[in-house]
Amino acid sequence: MSRKFTRRDLIAGSLVGAAGIMGLEERILLAAIQDGKDPNAAKPPPSTEQKIPTGKIGKYTVSRLILGGNLIGGYAHSRDLIYVSELFKAYNTKDKIFETIALAEKHGVNTILVSENLIKIVNMYKKETGSKIQMIIDFRPVEESPTANVDKTIDLGADLIYIHGASGDNCVKANKIDILQKCVDYIRSKGVPAGIGAHSYYVLEQCRDVKLEPDFWVKTFHHDKYWSAHPKEKREPFSVDNKQSPNHDEIHDNMFCLEPEETVEFFKTNKTPFIGFKTLAAGAIPPANGFKWAFDNGADFIAVGMFDFQIADDCSIVRKVIENAKDRQRPWCA
Repeated sequence: MSRKFTRRDLIAGSLVGAAGIMGLEERILLAAIQDGKDPNAAKPPPSTEQKIPTGKIGKYTVSRLILGGNLIGGYAHSRDLIYVSELFKAYNTKDKIFETIALAEKHGVNTILVSENLIKIVNMYKKETGSKIQMIIDFRPVEESPTANVDKTIDLGADLIYIHGASGDNCVKANKIDILQKCVDYIRSKGVPAGIGAHSYYVLEQCRDVKLEPDFWVKTFHHDKYWSAHPKEKREPFSVDNKQSPNHDEIHDNMFCLEPEETVEFFKTNKTPFIGFKTLAAGAIPPANGFKWAFDNGADFIAVGMFDFQIADDCSIVRKVIENAKDRQRPWCA
């Protein structure tokens, strides 16, 4: 018979594998478990540092750091390295995914952004641990019947739904922005906050021009000051996730926000809650740098894929960056 895990079990298991990077609280807990003592007696009182600042999207209170699903789902965005996705999948077993989510919750993250491939395992985690972690689920409309799977997505446990970034790009590129409007209207009619995802700045621009305003945006958001970013003059609109060029000076799974300056300018005057994702350009930008740039330039939330051994440091960085966000001009969403 398989054992059901509590979040304390999961955190303890993850600590054994991450002993070299633990903080004081984790070391006390691990020592107690290894000595056969009651870990509840050994654990110090909860620290206020474990909280992540929050904001509102609709009726939901969301941590400003959201756990992204790509790494635990095996989506690597690894440029031309052909083995990385399989490595991620091999590392992220069911137990490891449970540990990762538990650690994120322990450090103050209350929301996870997932695609369809992760919904089942997140629901298993919630059932086995009693977790209340919120799910933002992406939705990919089909042209013939754009809203056909919305009800299914809600039934699977979506707290918030957004149109996947590739779908947002493709609808605008094909001049079918009406599909986005139909989806947003239908999702809202079900009492669920409706978001629009995008890799391209032109999705933001076109939605603005037709006065299509979602309940929240999910937009790639990173600067281009890293080695593998290709030159600005070689950036083709709508090429993210749609092209893999053999030319080293063109796109090859290496850049996800092709118009960072334009995106910053858009959000200076747009007050809709904004989730920035790919803020580290899929691992090319150091967290302290990427998180600061994203929050300083207008993101209300950031969705970040994290391995278990990265969570404590990333959460600490986010707290410090938000506390010291002196250069931010755009008001935070409440």
